[in-house]
Amino acid sequence: MSFKPRFAAGLILVLAICGAISSARAEPFKIVGFGDSLMAGFGLGPGEGFTDKLQAALRARGHDVTVANAGVSGDTSSGGLARLDWSVPDGTQLVVLELGANDMLRGIAPDITRKNLDEMLGKLKQRRIAVLLAGMRAAPNLGADYQKAFDAIFPDLAGKYDVALYPFFLDGVAGQPALQLEDGLHPNAGGVDLMVERILPTVEKAIAAVPGGS
Repeated sequence: MSFKPRFAAGLILVLAICGAISSARAEPFKIVGFGDSLMAGFGLGPGEGFTDKLQAALRARGHDVTVANAGVSGDTSSGGLARLDWSVPDGTQLVVLELGANDMLRGIAPDITRKNLDEMLGKLKQRRIAVLLAGMRAAPNLGADYQKAFDAIFPDLAGKYDVALYPFFLDGVAGQPALQLEDGLHPNAGGVDLMVERILPTVEKAIAAVPGGS
């Protein structure tokens, strides 16, 4: 009789399928933090940067994730667009896109910043990578017209591409010396803690919206 060999073959197939499913589930959810010095962790020690602390906070809440740091200090939206393809590897499931602060500080025309971010969001959409767009706000000393044009970039593009939006990456930290480095621009370790605490619910919602996210 051939019952036993067929049973054994069937059992092996089932075990192989289960093993493949288990292996797939074992893969962590891959996030890339793509931005400038605020993402890179300028002036901070090992483990004190935004991506490290976001990863730790998500894992503490039961999420099996990795958060890669693709921040480059001094980067503008033009620089980000130029390096996007190789900075965000295949297999990435969510990008936290944080750029524009250096454009604003250098007085770059908001239309240029908008165009660059638009192209980045388009490229990520083509690759079917989810995005959480982290907004920035213009300094008041740049004038009301500049401020209005710059601040509108982020909600406008989030709506156009139907991506998650966190309105202001430095929410609660900007203008608070106790949470900033001596330069008055970058967060210190305490500032990063607050940034992660405030953005965490938005990141969790973005993860849950991705197929396979949890």
